[in-house]
Amino acid sequence: MTDLAGLTAAQLLDGYRTGRFDPVDATRAALERAERIQPRVNAFVRLTAEEALARAGESALRWRRGTPAGPLDGVPVTVKDILLTRGVPTLRGSRTIQEHGRWDEDAPSVARLRERGAVFLGKTTTPEFGWKGVTDSPLSGVTRNPYDLSRTAGGSSGGAAAAVALGAGPLALGTDGGGSVRIPAAFCGVFGLKPTYGRVPLYPASAFGSLAHVGPLTRDAADAALLLDAIGVPDPRDGTALPAAPDSFVAALEGGVRGLRIAYSPSLGGQVAVRPAVATAVRRAVERLAHLGAYVEERDPDLTDPVEAFHTLWFSGAARVVQRLGPRERALLDPGLREICALGARYSALDYLAAMDVRRDLGRRMGRFHTTYDLLVTPTLPVTAFEAGAEVPKGSGHRRWTGWTPFTYPFNMTQQPAASVPVGTDADGLPVGLQLVAARHRDDLVLRAAHALYAAGVAGVPAPPAAPGRSEPAEAQ
Repeated sequence: MTDLAGLTAAQLLDGYRTGRFDPVDATRAALERAERIQPRVNAFVRLTAEEALARAGESALRWRRGTPAGPLDGVPVTVKDILLTRGVPTLRGSRTIQEHGRWDEDAPSVARLRERGAVFLGKTTTPEFGWKGVTDSPLSGVTRNPYDLSRTAGGSSGGAAAAVALGAGPLALGTDGGGSVRIPAAFCGVFGLKPTYGRVPLYPASAFGSLAHVGPLTRDAADAALLLDAIGVPDPRDGTALPAAPDSFVAALEGGVRGLRIAYSPSLGGQVAVRPAVATAVRRAVERLAHLGAYVEERDPDLTDPVEAFHTLWFSGAARVVQRLGPRERALLDPGLREICALGARYSALDYLAAMDVRRDLGRRMGRFHTTYDLLVTPTLPVTAFEAGAEVPKGSGHRRWTGWTPFTYPFNMTQQPAASVPVGTDADGLPVGLQLVAARHRDDLVLRAAHALYAAGVAGVPAPPAAPGRSEPAEAQ
């Protein structure tokens, strides 16, 4: 019997076309997997099984008639509980949002998937308003890592990454304001893409402004390209959305890396202390890129750490998120969120504009860098997954999550496409991520290089031990 929960979206679609199985079979398998992992991993805020099976039945009928609604018809998808989903509450990890309400509108990315017949399994967990790089919230508790239930799944799209890793749907929608797709992708051993800003429209607009991107979490780069083709189209509700891409991202996958100019920066010029196991796995993958025909040079971009400017933008956005709340509601917030909101409320307009100057200069430097190099390669993170329920690794000396994510948030400031590709594990079996970064609007290059790593057998990690069918871990305490 085929393990339908273990198949990619592309494999499911092939099965639908040939009639080997149908969307109802695939949806049941994904829902069963989701229900089984939920008590241990806590990837979901809610499952929408009844709606999912109804949509899957409609899809199965279309496939039998030979009239699928689109290239994702019948594929199970999860949606991070930051994005509006019609008929389902979007609580954003917060006890300050009430479940009752109209909930009558889809976010643009969700709307595009609904039009194309995708099957929505449920809403995945997020820290409150997506404010940090790990996933725990006062509303839904702690989301755990599929490879070790005592560790974090990362964040803020932690539930999405854990669901994909464990077979609860091959496609997930996440959001990324400082690494929130790439961080959990690296920790959970899946592929995560932050597209160029505006490639995937966003509505309502994020309080974090143009730091916030919508992107796919998938099992491989081919599925991410398939998903980006569907959601990467303009929406009239987002005035910053880019025009539709001139070509299909799926069609661009086969270009390979031969002849591409790649800069490899193992530590951003010595600014970042990277754990040896991470450095070794990333370097090995970079060597394979050279073997595949890329011109690889060890070269650091002209960057100084923009963390203070990022904090000004991020903390100000957080303060704006909770501005409407009264004292009683503020008492319900995650204490860490409450702390950064207080800091953000103290910044002036001049502080904000100064941070934007830093941001523009960073974008200028990276624009110049990419006139020489097609791609920049770094580790996604300098560490592997640490203890669940903590914002920073114990004993690290970091105060905030930005202390251990120095490779991710700079590229939210520059609005460039960036992806995390799983390229190995450490001695504890925890996944390691490699980050690919390209110039703005060159999402195709990121996907091409990632796909080349998958095709060469470099990308991808063993299935998580928390996955059903493998040895079951002890319950996390």
